[in-house]
Amino acid sequence: MVLQAEYLLATATFKRSESVDAIPAAGTLFARLRDAARPSWEAYVAHPFVRGLTDGSLPEAAFRRYLTQDYLFLIHFARAFALAAFKHATVADIRGAAATLNALIDHEMTLHLQYCAQWGIGEEAMSAQPEAEETMAYTRYVLERGLAGDVLDLEVALAPCVIGYAEIGARITRDPARKADGNPYEPWRAMYAGDEFQAVAADAIVRLDRIGAARGAEARFSELARTFDAACRLEARFWRMGLDAA
Repeated sequence: MVLQAEYLLATATFKRSESVDAIPAAGTLFARLRDAARPSWEAYVAHPFVRGLTDGSLPEAAFRRYLTQDYLFLIHFARAFALAAFKHATVADIRGAAATLNALIDHEMTLHLQYCAQWGIGEEAMSAQPEAEETMAYTRYVLERGLAGDVLDLEVALAPCVIGYAEIGARITRDPARKADGNPYEPWRAMYAGDEFQAVAADAIVRLDRIGAARGAEARFSELARTFDAACRLEARFWRMGLDAA
């Protein structure tokens, strides 16, 4: 569900880190938002779907459902970065959002399709699938926060996705219950725990601090915390959507 993830999955060039430290986040806006939404955050990053990825017990039907809806999610994720480009005020920030958008639609979505093909799921089949209610709820919420607010509202709504997957990858790696050999979901874990994706998440934390400082995050913290909490709850519902398919 995250930019650059599909590239790493499809090419399998990620580093298979076996000892992943927590993302440095102490004192950041992200850390404060996470602490304010701790129950919802934990329900998301320690969801039964994640436990199934950890020990390999996740039903294949659940993962296939997740992959299909993730493709539909990526379409709206691209729209969110187009909206970010519109919302930014500086040329540098607009250029950054535009580069992310181009990478997503020109490369990541194609590579996501290639990865799904390895699971026997083709583009035509995924495109024909209706969006799950959980997919609609999450993606439209993110877009609504960007439309109704500014780019900080949008970044906060996106943060649980980008940074949360990095934490999940790190947690699975450290989990004593993790099954490495014979686990069909081990490549998923290795990708999100890998140095490349951990760097993507770390950059997102820094970017959130920078935008927050420029756009009055301190005075708006209560509202931003509600947005972050809602996004965490919607992430957990996305996992549940996959489980319900099994």
